[in-house]
Order: sequence, then structure tokens, then C-alpha cells
Amino acid sequence: MHLDHDPAAPPAPRIAFADFLKADIRIGTIVAAREFAEARKPSYRLEIDFGPGVGVRKSCAQIAANYAIDELAGRQVAAVVNFPPRQIGPTMSEVLTLGFADDDGNVVLFAPDRLVPNGSRLF
Repeated sequence: MHLDHDPAAPPAPRIAFADFLKADIRIGTIVAAREFAEARKPSYRLEIDFGPGVGVRKSCAQIAANYAIDELAGRQVAAVVNFPPRQIGPTMSEVLTLGFADDDGNVVLFAPDRLVPNGSRLF
């Protein structure tokens, strides 16, 4: 499946609401960020705390173009927590951290505009 990051692209085909609910999108707080030198695009390895129900999970995120590594700890982010883990180079990514493309095609993290409890689910 190819994702079109063009803001002028038409919407994807319609899906049933029940299909949307299958994606478990939660809020977590980044507790650690490390360089991911082996990645093809500038990336970080993140550890994200999703609270007691999900726990701390790892994610590889191509966000280095817009975020300094030292500004990530403590930031809340949204992620899909129920995809199967995915091997990315030498690292296993356990969640898909969500974001939107800026004008240059670089990722801007998706997060609430107010603090919410870790583990809160998108609805």
C-alpha cells in the first residue's frame, strides 16, 4: 500500500468505522531518544511510555529533520500500538509513531495540544 503525502491528493477509499477501530492509536510519552545511524533517512530510536496497559515500547522514527534529539524526552506522541513489530535494520520497531509531512516532506509528530494520560486511546 502506497501512502500519498501530497496534501492535494484525493481521500483514500472509504472504510467501515469498524475497520478504523481496529487501529489502536494511543498517546505515550517519549522517555528516551537515541541516534539511529544505520537508518537510510535521518532517524531516531525512541522509547515511548504508553502507561500500564501497554507499557514502554520502541519505535524508529524519521523525525531528525524537524526535532533535535535533546528536545524529545517528555514529549507526548501518538502511535499505533497494535501493528506487528517490524525489523528496521538492526532494530525492532514495536509501534508506529504518527506524524504528518511538512512542506519539505519531513515528519511533524502528531500529538494532543494538552497533556492527556499515557495510554489514552484516539476516538
